[in-house]
Amino acid sequence: MPHSANKIVLASASPRRRELLAQVGIDFQVVPSNADETLLANETPEAHVVRLSYDKAMEVADRPDQAGRWFIGSDTVVVRDDVILGKPVDAAEAAEMLASLSGRSHRVISGYAIHDRKSDRTLSAAVTTRVFFKDLTTREIEGYIATGEPFDKAGAYAIQGVGSFMVPKIEGSYTNVVGLPLCEVIAALEELGAVELFEN
Repeated sequence: MPHSANKIVLASASPRRRELLAQVGIDFQVVPSNADETLLANETPEAHVVRLSYDKAMEVADRPDQAGRWFIGSDTVVVRDDVILGKPVDAAEAAEMLASLSGRSHRVISGYAIHDRKSDRTLSAAVTTRVFFKDLTTREIEGYIATGEPFDKAGAYAIQGVGSFMVPKIEGSYTNVVGLPLCEVIAALEELGAVELFEN
């Protein structure tokens, strides 16, 4: 098991990020961040997710009574052409998003930032995965929306859930599409001395 002495804090309420970190055996605490998630004018999707990831990690790390040493912030956006797709507010918007993604590819961009409170060092980056959708029928779109899955998901789908039926292939990191680029995050945690996955 990785050694972390319970000093890693995930600054996110996302159950998907929590599950991804847990599946590799990392010991961590979940403390959701209250950082402002407003998109700034002229901000690229990559810059947006890295800035938000940093803001999330630091908002929790800067709390005076918050225990922990390493703080992980992350943010994910779905980008069709140059348009960031957020979480749909209702079934009509979900249907519009899914129809716009049908039969083509889009990008999923996740940022991460890991702040080491002891050294005051932060590692951050954005990871991009290209996701391809099959052609969707109106019945498929309506049926998928009826499952309720699209409503708390950027881009109105979950690749790890029922939404997997729409995705014939991806180019890049799968965990990135779920919500956390696990390979890159673990490498950063190892570089900062937070974990050692396969210690003797």
